[in-house]
Parts: sequence; structure tokens; C-alpha cells
Amino acid sequence: MNNLLTILGPTACGKTRFAAQLAYEMDAEIISADSRQVYRGMDIGTGKDLADYHVKDKDIPYHLIDVADAGTRYNVYEWQRGFLDAYADITSRGRTPILCGGTGMYIESVIKGYEFDGRAFPPFRSLIIGLDIDREERREKISRRLRARLDEGMVEEVKGLIDRGVSTERLIRYGLEYKYLTLYLMGELKYEEMVSLLEIAIHQFAKRQMTWFRGMEERRGIQIHWMSVAMPVEERIEQVKELWQKQIVLE
Repeated sequence: MNNLLTILGPTACGKTRFAAQLAYEMDAEIISADSRQVYRGMDIGTGKDLADYHVKDKDIPYHLIDVADAGTRYNVYEWQRGFLDAYADITSRGRTPILCGGTGMYIESVIKGYEFDGRAFPPFRSLIIGLDIDREERREKISRRLRARLDEGMVEEVKGLIDRGVSTERLIRYGLEYKYLTLYLMGELKYEEMVSLLEIAIHQFAKRQMTWFRGMEERRGIQIHWMSVAMPVEERIEQVKELWQKQIVLE
């Protein structure tokens, strides 16, 4: 059986940083499950936060980030193929794969083995850790993070994509930051209106993510071990390592 460790949760819960810290302790590598971080040049708006992959004195290897050009289409089937390649590469070197992200469809397509091309998908047994963050804390983090990313040059990032020939229609379809900043740059929204609408949209997105994860548990029978982000990181890491060891023993 193919064993897999999965870290999931809503936006702004600290998934990437926790997964990287866990990878440091477990000699692991991270496979990203984010439908927009696959695109090159879409960095600030997708929250790649690549600095999070540097833990202490070590750069944690990551996969399925920056694998497609902005403006192109990249679907769940292509991501599945990339996942299988990354998984095989990581395990061939004796390391542990950690799947980390907030795109529920991508995560579920691996765990449930959904077939998108008519071919059987290999079975995976995954220990799934969900990061639970207080709703108000999540809202505050989303708001702070949005303003920080605007200060970091998110508007300029989107303008640069348009200048390089990425269609405004495609950027709008990417949603959230790329949708609202594109509408602002097209003159259809004023700046403060754009910020307000985008902030609301991100809050709504986080709620949809949690709805998906609850559906995984309640309607599709997928067990998720929830851990509060209020718990010290060291304690969370130890709990995950214990659960992981039990899964390996049961193999």
C-alpha cells in the first residue's frame, strides 16, 4: 500500500509552514495541492510563501509549484499525473511524501483514487491532518495578509502578467486576487472597492474550503485528524509522528 501524509486546512491556517517544519523533522518532501500555485509568475496572489520551505538550516524540497505557464489551463488530471511522478521520485529516494494544500478536489482525487482519464488510479492510504483555526482568528489573518500582499506588490504582479500577454479573461477565471485586481486594472473597480470585495471573497472561499473538508468526513467517509493551530507546533509535530508511526506499523 502507498502511504501518504496529508496536511490540509483553510486558507491562512499556516499549512505550508507547518508541513515544512514537519518535513524537516521527518526527512520528508512536500507535494503541493494548490490549484493556482502550479502557475509560474503567480506568486504573491497565490501565497506561495517560498520562504516557509526554509527551516532552520535546510531547504525543504517541494513539488508541483511553478509547473505551468500563467494563462494556460491546468486541470486535476494533469495534477494527478504530476502527483504520481512526484510521489515515485520522493519514495524512490527513501523519503516521506507530504501532500499539503487547500484544494479539496486535488486532495480527494488522490485519497479516493478518482479516475479522470479512464485508467485506474493506484490506491493510497493517507494519514490526514487538518489544521483547525478559530473563525475570528482566520478572518483577522486573512485581512492582515491581504493588506500585506498588496504592500508587497500584488497589483504590480497582476499588471505584469497582463503586460506579458496573459488574457484578462483567463486571469478573471483564476478567481480571487487575480479576478479582482484585474477588474481594478481594467478600470471596472475603484481601489478601495476592489480591496473590500476581494476581502469578502477570500472569507467566502475559506468557508467553502471548510464545507468541502466537512463533506470529505461526513459524506465521503474520509477520516481527518483535526489539530488546533493554537497547540504548540512541537506538540503537533509529535502527535503527527506518533500517528504516522502507527500507520506504518499497520501496513
